[in-house]
Amino acid sequence: MLRLLAVTLLAVSLSACGFHLRSKIALPADLGPVKVSASDPYSPLARDVAMGLKAAGAIPAEDANAKAATLEILSEQWGDRPIALDEQGRALEYSLRYAVVFRFVRADGSELVPQQVVELSRDYVAEATDLTGTTSEREILSEELRRDMSASILRRVDGVVRGVGRVPPPHAQ
Repeated sequence: MLRLLAVTLLAVSLSACGFHLRSKIALPADLGPVKVSASDPYSPLARDVAMGLKAAGAIPAEDANAKAATLEILSEQWGDRPIALDEQGRALEYSLRYAVVFRFVRADGSELVPQQVVELSRDYVAEATDLTGTTSEREILSEELRRDMSASILRRVDGVVRGVGRVPPPHAQ
């Protein structure tokens, strides 16, 4: 009885605060097969975005050379910038930055999502005496940023597609 009351109370409080699960991204019904292209054919980001599109209901293009809607990853750039120094001038903290330029075009060449830039960053501590740990932390952060970047790109696609489907309000004459 107490457990049922607790679950009911939790459900009511979550609905009252406006919480709702994120829905699946929207893709146009007439999109057809989709492929993801990147300058690096083995790009982990391209793989993650392709899996996300497939999970959203996109039909993967069977052949890489086939005419299909294409999410093009035009550029991926990584950078480390020191943000804190010790008394000897050695970097103690870094900011890891990841920037991606992409666009999404239909099979006929028209733009579904115009070229956009997404930038993400994370800060991490780099102990001068523990170089192995710093490398591992940077690798973990890189993986997290890559997953976050994939989700950000898919959210941008979703936002543009949902905005395209809306009818603009009539203008007052």
